[in-house]
Amino acid sequence: INDSFTADDWIEVYRQLVYWELELKEADSSMHDMLKMQKTEANAAFCKFIKRNYMDWMKDRDKSPVMSPDLFKKYIFPALDNGEKPFLIVMDNFRYDQWRILSQELAELFTFDEQLYYSILPTATQYARNAIFSGLMPEQISRMFPDLWVDEDSEEGKNLNESPLIRTQIERYRRKDTFSYNKVNDSASADKLMSQFNNLLQNDLNVVVVNFIDILSHSKTDSRMMRELANDEAAYRSLILSWFRHSSVRELFRSMAATGRKVMITTDHGSIMVNHAVKIAGDRTTNTNLRYKLGKNLGFNPKDVYEISEPLKAHLPSPNVSTSYIFCTEADYFVYQNNFNNYASFYKETFQHGGVSLEEMIIPFITLNPKKK
Repeated sequence: INDSFTADDWIEVYRQLVYWELELKEADSSMHDMLKMQKTEANAAFCKFIKRNYMDWMKDRDKSPVMSPDLFKKYIFPALDNGEKPFLIVMDNFRYDQWRILSQELAELFTFDEQLYYSILPTATQYARNAIFSGLMPEQISRMFPDLWVDEDSEEGKNLNESPLIRTQIERYRRKDTFSYNKVNDSASADKLMSQFNNLLQNDLNVVVVNFIDILSHSKTDSRMMRELANDEAAYRSLILSWFRHSSVRELFRSMAATGRKVMITTDHGSIMVNHAVKIAGDRTTNTNLRYKLGKNLGFNPKDVYEISEPLKAHLPSPNVSTSYIFCTEADYFVYQNNFNNYASFYKETFQHGGVSLEEMIIPFITLNPKKK
């Protein structure tokens, strides 16, 4: 942890933390507590690293690590150029430790090539997933395709334009690839996709967004029963595993393996279990996310947050001249001063995303090669 100075160093630290977390899940509690402390220490150091380096990455994107807008250019287009016709599965809010658990279920069908890369900030679907599909930073999307970008304060859904964004990226690179785009929100939409599966094989690229894990993380916030079922990281992972084993998405992977085509799995961002409330003041237009806020008159303690006071330099839309973005680091979450204790206890130990942590920012990109039968 103390010797990590580069983006790649931190990827390696996170890889090892996840490895030991899964190895020690059956171990005695003192070992587990020690690892937990190490993870907390690692996150504190990682957040300092991001504060020092993130704006430099934004200033010179050629020197930054692989980030959300780079995925198509770096991984998808080269596969298409090789004559492969891959499936791209984007699992919303999917972390590396969760992938390690699901990989055991897929090992009979595929061999894996694992990469980890960085989500942009905010680590939220509206920003990171739109950046993946468009190959652009959020500010560029809002400027070049204003009709495809939805502002924070709009009532409209923030991810209704993903298929058009993919098209803009393919066209910008003057490519002729055909593609399909499907979203799986529940078992009915998964079954519908399976019924049309053979039609997908006519496309060069098939993109499938799977929303289950994101829905699960939000229901843990809203439902007392889900809080009991997913009361810690290990329980949360086993819930995801149980869903996968019994879902149509598993059948989708079987069907994809049978085609012999490459499958790529990634996500837009991860999430972190929050446990420390930080006070914030904002007006009525401030967004509702618990891990990042944007607005013009935010009241906060600068020591508690990572602030981007010039959004355009971070390639983020700036609805007002004086808009700034602030991000929670480590396991913090924002709570307004009115009724502070009530909301602080309500959101404690829920999974949130949008801020700066290893779990939210360092995310998997996995290439699955079907095993020859």
